[in-house]
Amino acid sequence: MTGDDGKSPVKLSLPLEYQQDLFNELRSEDELVLLARGLGLLRVVINLLHSYDAAGNNLIVIVGADERENGWIGEALAEHAAVSRSPMARGLSQVNTDAMSVGTREKMYSQGGIFSITSRILVVDLLSKLLNPETVTGLVVLHSERIVAVSIEAFIIRIYRQMNKVGFLKAFSDTPEPFTTGFAPLAGMMRNLFLRKPSLWPRFHVTVAKSLEGRKKAEVIELEVPMTDGMRDIQNAVLECVEVSIGELRKAGTGLELDDWTLDSALHRSFDLIIRRQLDPVWHRVSFRTRQIVHDLTVLRSILHALLTYDAVAFNKYLDTILAAHQPPPGSTRQNQSPWLFLDAANTIFETAKRRVYSGKPSEGEAQGSSDVFSDSLRPILEEQPKWSLLGEILDEIERDSYLNPTPRDDSNGTTLLMCSDQRTCSQLREYLQNMHAHSSEDIPNGDDEQKPSATFMMRRKLRNYLEWKKDFARVSASLFAENQKVLDGFTDQRGNTIGARGKGPPNKRRRVRGGAAAAGAGRPVNSSLQMAEDKESQVASLMADIRPTDADTIHKDEIAVDNLDDMEDYFEMYEMEDLLVIHPYDGDMDEHVLEEVRPRYVIMYEPDAAFIRRVEVYRSSHEDRNVRVYFMYYGGSVEEQRYLSAVRREKDAFTRLIKEKGNMAVTLSLDGTAPIDPQEQFLRTVNTRIAGGGRLAATAEPPRVVVDVREFRSSLPSLLHGRSMVVVPCMLTVGDYVLTPTICIERKSVRDLISSFKNGRLFNQAETMLQHYKHPMLLIEFDQNKSFTLDPFADSNTFEKSIKSADDSRDLQSKIVLLTIAFPRLKIVWSSSPYQTAEIFTELKNKQEEPDPVKAVQVGLGMGEDPYEQQSFNTTPQDMLRAVPGVTAKNMMRLILEVADLREVSNLAEAELDDMVGREAGRQVYRFFNRSVLDD
Repeated sequence: MTGDDGKSPVKLSLPLEYQQDLFNELRSEDELVLLARGLGLLRVVINLLHSYDAAGNNLIVIVGADERENGWIGEALAEHAAVSRSPMARGLSQVNTDAMSVGTREKMYSQGGIFSITSRILVVDLLSKLLNPETVTGLVVLHSERIVAVSIEAFIIRIYRQMNKVGFLKAFSDTPEPFTTGFAPLAGMMRNLFLRKPSLWPRFHVTVAKSLEGRKKAEVIELEVPMTDGMRDIQNAVLECVEVSIGELRKAGTGLELDDWTLDSALHRSFDLIIRRQLDPVWHRVSFRTRQIVHDLTVLRSILHALLTYDAVAFNKYLDTILAAHQPPPGSTRQNQSPWLFLDAANTIFETAKRRVYSGKPSEGEAQGSSDVFSDSLRPILEEQPKWSLLGEILDEIERDSYLNPTPRDDSNGTTLLMCSDQRTCSQLREYLQNMHAHSSEDIPNGDDEQKPSATFMMRRKLRNYLEWKKDFARVSASLFAENQKVLDGFTDQRGNTIGARGKGPPNKRRRVRGGAAAAGAGRPVNSSLQMAEDKESQVASLMADIRPTDADTIHKDEIAVDNLDDMEDYFEMYEMEDLLVIHPYDGDMDEHVLEEVRPRYVIMYEPDAAFIRRVEVYRSSHEDRNVRVYFMYYGGSVEEQRYLSAVRREKDAFTRLIKEKGNMAVTLSLDGTAPIDPQEQFLRTVNTRIAGGGRLAATAEPPRVVVDVREFRSSLPSLLHGRSMVVVPCMLTVGDYVLTPTICIERKSVRDLISSFKNGRLFNQAETMLQHYKHPMLLIEFDQNKSFTLDPFADSNTFEKSIKSADDSRDLQSKIVLLTIAFPRLKIVWSSSPYQTAEIFTELKNKQEEPDPVKAVQVGLGMGEDPYEQQSFNTTPQDMLRAVPGVTAKNMMRLILEVADLREVSNLAEAELDDMVGREAGRQVYRFFNRSVLDD
């Protein structure tokens, strides 16, 4: 391809037909591109950016890219520029921190190029005209599925489109599911993006299928691995617990839409988050039992995942931690425990998990009448994951194939790439592959089994570590329980009325007696009705003797992670790619980079992943001279298989719905970011016709203006104000967050921020400074639009905590607000249920009022000779931490910032040095804060 001027050739790396068609579409018109996962979305974006970068006279802004994507895009653009030999290409520049000063950013923007800018910095630069939207050649939006009407990215697109009608706008996404929720979701997303045309590219698209299936396909070997009986029993028991939990939610009458929910729905990754999101508006009215069930669904899903990925010992250890976490605190009752723990299925889970590690229980021995012999003997079972042995067989097959075909017949390396779900599985497989041929003498009955891969050596070591951990865990749990019991007893003694002093319990009911185990019933836990049968010390001792370290353990020591790298050239060398086995977790678009770098001949997918299968298809179709053999492993009849099939089906259904909606979607004609308004109507809106009481008829064509602190752009309120045709002026304010008029200043607090501001005392200082400089200071308390308009959820605690809570009303949030109004009578408090209502309140407050002066608003609260924009060159996070230090106020903080380099230097200052900077009293408070011992009371 050639550039727009027809002189400089641009070399692209788009070998497949659907990639070329998509690129030509993007060059000709603005559109939203929805590409199926794994089809190389970033590759298309990089080639598009390179085509503009090679021209050398463009200013392109990328919105929504994360840190890894920025690194990959920058590296790929530099590589493309070198291949194309484009002297005008500038590559990628990142603007992702406040440490980059205003002058530096302005100079970079004037030179042009491709910029990846964080959203908060970009919106401030656009509003302040530091980056003039009219000079921007185009906007590239990644992860457009995250954009909603009130998001900061939608705010950026609106500003850009209002002030720049000719620049291009391209949006990209490879996640179609969010575009199918709600009423006409695609049309709503197109309005947020100010685009008219969606471009859909599913896997079943004719061009995509032709590109990936028309050439020589990768050789795929599908391997269904049967689960063991123990794994199947545990999975069925967990699914039964999930089904019971969903049934309990239905009976709770919470208003949840659970009619269409099945076990298949429960396997969705965000199933528990969907339930919590629906319950958020009424969370404060939901019973403790319902909240517990919502949390239990998360726990049960994690158990399902751990069953298929953890080894038997690690899985049993994980269940021990879950059981310990669900034990109630001292003084709690049975009703506060998770309902699923009382099911027979839960007992199946814990008992079967233990039998996968070792067998022999006291109850079984006593039932058989041979407790004297059997109860003191435990034997290790150490069930292996079924995929391990199959993995060993696959590697043997690969080794034989490499031996029979030593010279590669293509351009690929002889490398084997092993892909799995996460880093934990990578470490597990690495340990298994290192020790699968390690055997102790007692594990080899004859010489024939010596070469058979086995995890016995690794599992014995894991079991030894587990038994040691369990011993320490029991000791720590006992000590923590004793400490909690002391606190509880001390509290009841202090009140002079124990819980049992109200009278005797009802007859025929067992009472829980405080104190040691001797006071409780025989065989009953001290503080819980749930407790797993513990193994006797003699049993554990016999088991430890059975798995004692052997000579082979001393040979295979744990690897040492510390190396001083002395004589590095003598001991280190480059890997031979022919014999290399690379274990790597699935990592989204970065997997495409791994395939290009490693060039594997064999790929083993330890766990199914639909996106990676497509990446292998694209990789194989893009390189005709590279053969790839793929081994695809999955547990048959497992939730792993069901989750994979459900993900593929959901994506296909999402694209089908999007195709139907695209065919019926209405075309949006106005995409300039503003609604068409008649000039006369616009004039009448600004006329003050209320002349009663001596008022005068006044009219102005100036739009309403609001001065906003730059730190407030993390919220959605500035975007909503801008959507109401207000001019948003970003400034670095010392006093307040929003200045509506010369007399009205507003400090906005979310409820979480309000609680933290009361705790560190920052709110009192803010209220005091507003009272000093403004006639009408206001505190705006803003709630989340998706949650209830009440303070109850934020003061929520369980029954036991309420029973021992101190009667000091000043700790209550509402009492603190009352104290604030008593201390500052002129401070007005404004309550808002959502940012939408806040925007309406601001409109009413600005009615018939003068417009604020941004220069005066910035100068308020500053000392003589202070530069209001000096703070913009500092990082805001350390400033927020410094504000929380006792003794630091808005007035003396700037002195500290200018005198010291970082927080560490502040903490190491002497008291005399602090006195010179912030005063004697404030210096004493700061010094005592940093030099107080954490061990003292």
